[in-house]
Amino acid sequence: MLNLSYDAVIIGAGAAGSMCAITAAKRGRKVMLIDHSKKFGEKIRISGGGKCNFTNAHCGPDNFISTNPRFCISALNQYTQKDFIDLIESQNIPYHEKKLGQLFCDRSAKDILALLKDLASKYKVHISLAENNIEVQKVESGFKIATADKKIMCQALVIASGGLSIPKIGATRFGYEIAQSFNHEIIKPRPGLVPLTFENDLLAHCKHLSGLSLCAEVTFEKTSFREGLLFTHRGLSGPVILQISSYWRDGESLIIDLLPKHNVKNFLKKKRNVQNPQNIQTILSDILPKRLVQQICVETNISGSLANISNIEIQKLSDRINHWQVGPTGTEGYRTAEVTVGGVNTRELSSKTMESNLQPGLYFVGEVVDVTGHLGGHNFQWAWSSGWVAGQNI
Repeated sequence: MLNLSYDAVIIGAGAAGSMCAITAAKRGRKVMLIDHSKKFGEKIRISGGGKCNFTNAHCGPDNFISTNPRFCISALNQYTQKDFIDLIESQNIPYHEKKLGQLFCDRSAKDILALLKDLASKYKVHISLAENNIEVQKVESGFKIATADKKIMCQALVIASGGLSIPKIGATRFGYEIAQSFNHEIIKPRPGLVPLTFENDLLAHCKHLSGLSLCAEVTFEKTSFREGLLFTHRGLSGPVILQISSYWRDGESLIIDLLPKHNVKNFLKKKRNVQNPQNIQTILSDILPKRLVQQICVETNISGSLANISNIEIQKLSDRINHWQVGPTGTEGYRTAEVTVGGVNTRELSSKTMESNLQPGLYFVGEVVDVTGHLGGHNFQWAWSSGWVAGQNI
């Protein structure tokens, strides 16, 4: 049994944990970074289709979900997306903007992993992976961490163990359990950025349209996103569905505008007033994919010349296109979720340092905290920002 002593121990060798460890070690702190996984930064490696959407050029507080919405402001201001971009550029890692400020590696997510490992090595972070049966205990001088073959003493302890998303790469409830052992409240976790599931009637509809995509606006209560919507044999998918999934609640409906740039009711009434109006399917196919138009006309039982279509029928088409109400039956769960919504209650943490207000010397960073970003690199930026802030203070 090894007996070790460090200024700080960080549990969780992902984006937030590694950033925290590097930042603290750069300040001269003696740091150990441990993880139960055999692989360093596995979630980084598989992110963004292997290209790692490492931040977003437009990242800001409005891109995050939390029961305490202002909590993330301090960390995001202390370490910004520009700071991380500067770090990437200083190492000559090539990257590109895909859309909407989303920044990806040109080559591979392995560039980000190599950067983090190189910095950890440079600043002498002790990394220990495949640590099983990690136990944490508060002692007079700080904390005692016990693993299968080590006893580690430290003054500061950082929990960066992530949430429950993607259990196949090792997600566990460890971070929440540690938080609760120190009397922290956990905002009930749920899957975020996750595919939704649908009833059989909608699946039948989508099956006929499988592979078709378009820009749509999806709304849940007061939150809306306008991005790509994809019809698949499993229902509705695409970035816009993933975005709204983080807000959607069981038993509630979504409103989908399949044509957000057009008011279909006004469009059709104007078309009806011109000489020799065309068939309704022909007219709608000018602004919507033909397959979708055919499906909608079949479902609403509306066909023929626009001249013979009543105002009631025009309203029916308008509602179906601009105000389509859809009731998901659930989500695919943590198996395919990119993030976890909920986590350690931020009202019990310092927004300036990420330190616990209940237990001095204890810190929480990254996904384990009740701060969840939108799709597009925001969750990585939260990891970098929260990890950096804690690293400056441990």
